[in-house]
Amino acid sequence: MQLVIVTGMSGAGKSRAIDSLEDIGFFCVDNMTPQLIPTFVKILEDSSETREKVAIVADVRLGDSFSELFKALDELRLMRCNYKILFIDADNEVILRRYQETRRKHPLSTADSSEELLDIIIRERKMLKKARDIADYIVDTSMLSTSQLKERISELFLENVANSLKINVVSFGFKYGIPKDSDLVFDVRCLPNPFYVPELKNKTGLDSEVRDYVMKFPQAKELRPKLLDLIDYLVPLYRAEGKSQLTISVGCTGGKHRSVVFAELVHKNIKDNGYSCAVYHRDIKR
Repeated sequence: MQLVIVTGMSGAGKSRAIDSLEDIGFFCVDNMTPQLIPTFVKILEDSSETREKVAIVADVRLGDSFSELFKALDELRLMRCNYKILFIDADNEVILRRYQETRRKHPLSTADSSEELLDIIIRERKMLKKARDIADYIVDTSMLSTSQLKERISELFLENVANSLKINVVSFGFKYGIPKDSDLVFDVRCLPNPFYVPELKNKTGLDSEVRDYVMKFPQAKELRPKLLDLIDYLVPLYRAEGKSQLTISVGCTGGKHRSVVFAELVHKNIKDNGYSCAVYHRDIKR
């Protein structure tokens, strides 16, 4: 099991880091009491349901019990548990500005305290110094956008960074409606329709006869490289922007012939480029 202990400064972006870890397949638990971490890990290891990637957040919201984190880490080492510590940090001035902009309450502030926010941030930094010193990874978010933070997290915990973007290719029939979760929609009703060829009518775009019929026309031969080139250009842009899921829908009239052929072509091209991609033919059996 790949275990990541996430900690760091309040306001530095731990919640966004956890969102990024979830997007790349981690099972995430926020604000767990350190004393429970070894027990929780043992339960996961003994469970019949395998959790290959787990992230646990422990920070100063836990109050005085946060200091128990280091005992918990000692227990994990005795259990021969392979864990990494991810520390999310930012400059004091940046954290101060973020709190001023959001008007959120710092977890160490109390209603009856006259302590300045900057002093609270400095006090928190002292509390977290030991955790920062032993961290395997330190990510400073002072100058990072949300998408850049996600990219950094993906670089740290994914063997293939391209897998941070999950792509779904869907074929569909316009007569049944466009898939509501579509990000990109391509209409291939401009191509000759196999439906009007008696021996192909009851076949689908997964059959070689239909595929050969669709792709024999000059329109299809010219459309293929143009469509794939456009998708090759767009996918890296979506990943760079921090998008975790992209749905590319390809439609024809009934969703059984032309759209299926081109959805399969798009799926293969994306897979060949190293991205995580699945294909689904929504209306093929209608």
